[in-house]
Amino acid sequence: MAIPTGGDLYGGAADPLAGMPPLGGLGRRLVARIADGLIVAIPVSVIMLLSLGGYDPTDPDDTGKSSATQIVCFAYEGLMITTRGQTMSKKLMKLRVAMLNNGANPTGQPGWFRAGTYALPQIVPCCGFLFWLVNILWCTWDRPYRQCLHDKVAKTVVVSTE
Repeated sequence: MAIPTGGDLYGGAADPLAGMPPLGGLGRRLVARIADGLIVAIPVSVIMLLSLGGYDPTDPDDTGKSSATQIVCFAYEGLMITTRGQTMSKKLMKLRVAMLNNGANPTGQPGWFRAGTYALPQIVPCCGFLFWLVNILWCTWDRPYRQCLHDKVAKTVVVSTE
């Protein structure tokens, strides 16, 4: 597929991906996202269970506890992406997050905006889950960069490290 030129969302560059590794595959991205969710959810659930005497992340009455999980997810994602360019699961799946304009790790504000757009909307009752779902699915139809909404906010792409 040809990369659009001139007047695009990212400053009219002929090919922002020139010189970068190929985009990460959607299957590997999905596996990495699920594994990262488990990396966060399992310890948070155990801590909640031990400290609060019970925790059901699917119970709508436990929204405060679910919010705690999303805040931990935001912190994990933000710290890992801004310092390493990849989470533990992305590293395992041979993926990393790169700035669209130059391929660098999204240090600072872009990495935190990306993490916040992914994790924090889920805190909003009802519509937060809907936004999260659209966000995650966006990369299945986005062309040419296969970005989720959180990638668009941060102007990042997910690339292969192999």
